[in-house]
Amino acid sequence: MTESFTDRVSTEDLLTDNAPVGETIVSVGQVDSPVKVDASRYTDPAWAAIEAEKMWSSTWQLACSVDHVKAVGDVFVYEVGAVSVLIVRGSDGELRAFQNACLHRGSELCDGHQQGLSEIRCPFHRWSWDLEGRLREVPSRKGFGALRNDELPLIPASVDTWGPMVFVNPAADAEPLDDFLAPVPAEAAWAGLDDFRCKALLSIPVKANWKTIIDGFSETYHVQGIHPEMLRMVDDVNSPQVIWERHGRLTQPYGVASPRIRGGATDQEIWEGFVEVMGGRIGLGEGSEAGECPEVPEGSTLRDVLAEMVRAHFLEKEGVDLSRFDTTQMMTMEQYNLFPNITVLIFGDLLQVVAARPGTTPDDGYMDVMAFDRVDAEAPRRDPVTAELEAGSYSMGLVVDQDIANVERAHRGLHAPGLAQLTLSGEECRIINLHRNLDRVTGVATGG
Repeated sequence: MTESFTDRVSTEDLLTDNAPVGETIVSVGQVDSPVKVDASRYTDPAWAAIEAEKMWSSTWQLACSVDHVKAVGDVFVYEVGAVSVLIVRGSDGELRAFQNACLHRGSELCDGHQQGLSEIRCPFHRWSWDLEGRLREVPSRKGFGALRNDELPLIPASVDTWGPMVFVNPAADAEPLDDFLAPVPAEAAWAGLDDFRCKALLSIPVKANWKTIIDGFSETYHVQGIHPEMLRMVDDVNSPQVIWERHGRLTQPYGVASPRIRGGATDQEIWEGFVEVMGGRIGLGEGSEAGECPEVPEGSTLRDVLAEMVRAHFLEKEGVDLSRFDTTQMMTMEQYNLFPNITVLIFGDLLQVVAARPGTTPDDGYMDVMAFDRVDAEAPRRDPVTAELEAGSYSMGLVVDQDIANVERAHRGLHAPGLAQLTLSGEECRIINLHRNLDRVTGVATGG
C-alpha cells in the first residue's frame, strides 16, 4: 500500500526535452510504456488515513465563493473528512478562518452557511467569541478559576481568495495561496475572474473515492466513451496539456469535430452537436431543436460564428459586452487541474468549478459543483443557491450528468480482487501528476 508511485516512473519520462523554464509540456504518446498506479490508493483505509494526516490537514482547498461570505458576520463551514474549518467575514471586513472547534470541550461551533452573525457562540455550553476569534464570554466563569480571554482565541486556519473563489488551509502557517497556485492565476488572468459571481454551490454525495471523482475531470480520453455527443463539436485529440509542479492545464477547442469521427463532420453536424451540448450559451435550452446551421461568411469559420452568437446572447441576457474576448477565448476551453482535488473550467463567458472531497470511508466522497455568472464588474454580490443533493435529483447539464452517472460504476470496479494496478497513458498525465504530488506530500516516496 505504501509503495511509491514515483519509485516506478519519473514524471520527466513524460516530458519534452525543450520545455520552457518553469513549465513542462506533455503530449500524448511520449511514454515508453504504460504508467502503473496502485489501485489500493483508491480503496485502502490505511492510505486514506495517510492522506488525512499528511495532506488534507495542511493543503490549500477550495471552500466556497466570495459571495458566500460577502458581508460582515457571514460564515461558511468547510468540511473535508473529519476536519472542519469555519470562514467568517469579520467586523473589520477581513476574511478569517478558524478550526471549527470550541476551546472548552471541542464541540463544533458552526455548521452550514450562516449570515449576519454578531458572534460565534458554541451551542453546547454557550462560550462565545467575536468575529475576529477573540474569546468574549464564558458562562459561569467563576467555576474555571483564573481564566484569561486572551489565552483562548479560536484556533486559526489560513484563508485567501483567487478571483471569486475562497480557499482554506487548516494549517495556520500555510504557504501563501498565490505561491501554491502559481502559475495558474497568471495564466488565467486574461479571463478577468473577478467579474464572476457565484450562482450555485451544489454538493453531491457519491459512493466513490475522491480521486475517482476528480480523475474523471482530469482527462478527456473518456469523451469517446461516456460523452459521444461531444465528438461532433470538440477536438478531444489535439488538445495540448501543460504540467507544472503541482497543477496542470488542458486547452481544448470547441466548435470543431473530433478526429475520431471518420470522414470528419459537416458544419451542420458540428452545429447540431454544439446545440445539444452547449446550447444554453447561445440561448437554446436543453432539448431545443438545432435547426439549420447559421451561415458562415466568407473568410470566417463556424467557430467565429458561434463565438459571436455567444457574445450576442450574453449581451442580451446579462448586459455585459464580451467583445474583448476573441474567438479562441470564447470557443477554446482552458481547464486547470489544481492539486489535489479541483478542476476549473474557463471560457470567456463561463466559469465552472468541480471539486472532490473525501467522505467517511475510502468508498465515499463528495462532488462539489460551483457555477458562476459573469456580470458587470460593479455588480453587487448575490446569495448563491447552496445545497446538498442526491445524485440524479438535479440536472447539471448533459455532460456533467453523464460524469456523475459514471463515477460510482468506475469506483466499484476498483475493488476487483485481481486488479492490483491502474494502467495510465501519457494522455492521462494530469492524473499521473496527482499521484506524483501525493507521493511528495505524504512522504511515501521517501519512505513515509
